[in-house]
Amino acid sequence: MIGGRTTVVFAILGAAAAGMVAWALMPRAIDVETAVVVRGAFAQTVDEQAKTRIRDHFIVSSPLAGELDRITLREGDDVAEGSVIARLHPVTPALLDARMELELRRRVEAARASKERADARVLQAGSALELARLEVGRSRKLAETNMVARAKLESDELAFQMAGHELDSARADAHVAQHDIEIAAAALARTRDEGRSQGEGGEWPLRAPIAGRVLRVQQKSGGAVGVGTPLVEFGDPSNLEVIIELLTTEAPQVFPGAEVRLDGWGGPTPLSGRVRRIEPWGFTKISALGVEEQRVNVLVDIVTRRREWAALGEGYRLDAHIRVYERADALQIPSGALFRSGPQWMVFSVTADGRARRTKVTTGRRNETFTEILDGLGANSSVVLYPSDAIKDGSRITPVSSAKY
Repeated sequence: MIGGRTTVVFAILGAAAAGMVAWALMPRAIDVETAVVVRGAFAQTVDEQAKTRIRDHFIVSSPLAGELDRITLREGDDVAEGSVIARLHPVTPALLDARMELELRRRVEAARASKERADARVLQAGSALELARLEVGRSRKLAETNMVARAKLESDELAFQMAGHELDSARADAHVAQHDIEIAAAALARTRDEGRSQGEGGEWPLRAPIAGRVLRVQQKSGGAVGVGTPLVEFGDPSNLEVIIELLTTEAPQVFPGAEVRLDGWGGPTPLSGRVRRIEPWGFTKISALGVEEQRVNVLVDIVTRRREWAALGEGYRLDAHIRVYERADALQIPSGALFRSGPQWMVFSVTADGRARRTKVTTGRRNETFTEILDGLGANSSVVLYPSDAIKDGSRITPVSSAKY
């Protein structure tokens, strides 16, 4: 009787020991971070550093050889249209030979050709403004009856605003071209000894063709200068644009009118912009790592109100994010949940019984945080974030946290 009881006790103890060994050898659940597959607005951007520049630069140069008085203007000074920015004392004209007369005549002809080109640009910009005005008028009427999307109205209003800026710029170019004609013609007349009455005491005042701000004084000291010597460069700081040197492999995704977010410029809030033009030629640039890259300039107009970026000037650095794709109802997951298995993208989805299941997915666009999912997952399902090599198909997992985006 005693021997039978002892056998039962040893059997129970052996079963318990076997159970403890089996439990010890059983794979433990792996702690993981998970995320929920969501459906919502998705946007893809092309990100690149950018810098500001004034759209139109104007350089006042010496029309004649002579003695220049010291220029008192300094960088940042405002100049009014017609104000004197430099004073020149021309040398006594030499006898006009055929070569010099031909050169001066060609300068006059070139200035007139520039004026004709500027006038043509004014007409073109005026037609574009009228077309934009008609388009925005139609959109406003349709918007009153909800027959057009709000985004279409905003786009047309922005196009109308940009067309106005383009016309202002074209008119300024035409005004400067007319000023260049007058300077070139006066230089020819003086060299022929027909314009000695210019100025008092032989002084030749050089005036600003338009209002603006001094950007650079290229000839600060007085002294002898030759014909065509650059003296002062100026422009209008309110007519600022952003230039992005974009890789040519990314540029085909960008289109005129695309929205641009501008941040990292030092202000409290990001600025809004619109792509105005993608220049048609590329150039080679050496990166900081010594890699040769082909890039192309993308020009962006700032559409945020001027008073919010009044502190910006020429050559300021910004971070630009150009929106190239958007979808209002996209299925998306954090990009950290994806891993590759050969050519196929995979995720570990979380099953109802707490296991990780390898799942093939078809991906679409990707931004800095999320990836669009076209097939393989459903909304509100869970996936493992940043899966380690310890996770296998069917592994037991314990979610320790769920990422929120």
